[in-house]
Amino acid sequence: MDSCIFCKIISGEIPSTKVYEDEYAYAFKDLNPQAPVHVLVVPKRHVKNLTEASKLSDNESAGFLRAVENTARLLGLDEGGYRVIMNAGENGAQTVMHLHAHILGGAKLSEKMA
Repeated sequence: MDSCIFCKIISGEIPSTKVYEDEYAYAFKDLNPQAPVHVLVVPKRHVKNLTEASKLSDNESAGFLRAVENTARLLGLDEGGYRVIMNAGENGAQTVMHLHAHILGGAKLSEKMA
């Protein structure tokens, strides 16, 4: 999508701090971190959110999920734990309409956010 900021990040049109990339997904540091570690993982193919996730192929869906796992491991979060959040739509507080997962960690997170 031409106007999607995440699509522009994936293509390199907008700079980002890359953490992980494979054929299905791209992970980068969030510009407004909500935890000591805050990374976004996005599928390379544009879909709006979880309500459109069925538009991804099975390989793309599995690749996206593996990218979340691989990114958390690369960040050293797999031992102590981390939180994964996906917002869907305006009422779900989604601000960029491209499916993405927030990986939050690096400290004990508040149970109030769970």
